Amino acid sequence: MISSRRLLLALLFCSTAVALAASSSGRWLLVPAKDHARINPLAATPQAIDAGAMLYHTHCSQCHGPTALGDGRKHPSLRTDRIHQATDGDIEWFLRQGDLAHGMPSWSSLPTSQRWQIIAYLRSLP
Repeated sequence: MISSRRLLLALLFCSTAVALAASSSGRWLLVPAKDHARINPLAATPQAIDAGAMLYHTHCSQCHGPTALGDGRKHPSLRTDRIHQATDGDIEWFLRQGDLAHGMPSWSSLPTSQRWQIIAYLRSLP
């Protein structure tokens, strides 16, 4: 039989591991499965990429910089493995939800098509 002390230590270890995983992955862990599976209907279309570039420079470049490299501190790069590995649905969900605790506003006021255009632009970056 497992002692209560061992059980408590096991629970503490597991909750610490979950907390560390959540902090390193941030809000990506919260994306609902139906949003994670969404596909950008405007992916890789030149018109969407061009429109997304204009939208990015209007709405996003103030924080993430003109080349989407961020500032290395509060405003993260959008050219990281985390962004490259996220699905288009993950990114659209994140744009819609925001993360005010970390300075990211919700862009739910932008029409869905414009959020997809921004994603198409981000996907066009190296």
